[in-house]
Amino acid sequence: MLKNHFQNILLEAGCDEAGRGCYAGPVFAAAVVLPPDFYHPLLNDSKQLSEKQREQLVPIIKASALSWAIAQQSAAEIDASNILKAAIKCMHLALDQLKPKAKFIAVDGNRFYPYKKIPHQTIIKGDGQYAHIAAASILAKTARDAWMMQLHEQYPQYGWDKNKGYGTAAHRAAIALHGLCHEHRKSFKILPQ
Repeated sequence: MLKNHFQNILLEAGCDEAGRGCYAGPVFAAAVVLPPDFYHPLLNDSKQLSEKQREQLVPIIKASALSWAIAQQSAAEIDASNILKAAIKCMHLALDQLKPKAKFIAVDGNRFYPYKKIPHQTIIKGDGQYAHIAAASILAKTARDAWMMQLHEQYPQYGWDKNKGYGTAAHRAAIALHGLCHEHRKSFKILPQ
């Protein structure tokens, strides 16, 4: 069963991102503050859930959360800094929107830059251990997937409705055929030299 918080003194937000390893599209992040007694039997790391289960949980998370927010950084913003900086900036932008504000941040992964002198803890595989990080992973993933479905309408040749911008064999074949578009992350050195 997922734990509800890392510490139980300060109001705590869980943070996670989605799309960090993709070739195309934005990186998304979410921050979620759940009630201390929140429980849902389906809630888990977004990667362990089906698309249908994730979609089912989104309205439950949004209705139950004390506070939640989603942010994104575009492919151009990723290229201008780098994916790590863009992903962390994205988490900071999500944290900016929380009302009430978090007094402690639990972050999935092992890298985070301090945010407004608020204490934080990075947790490797935190999305499979803590409810609020799992909830953030679901909000970030579903928001990003919906965005990639919209981008697919503009760029159907890349198959983003299926690969969501990840570097699958089909996506790489489409890049070889059509080249890169505006939404590809040029800093990822996707094309063979």
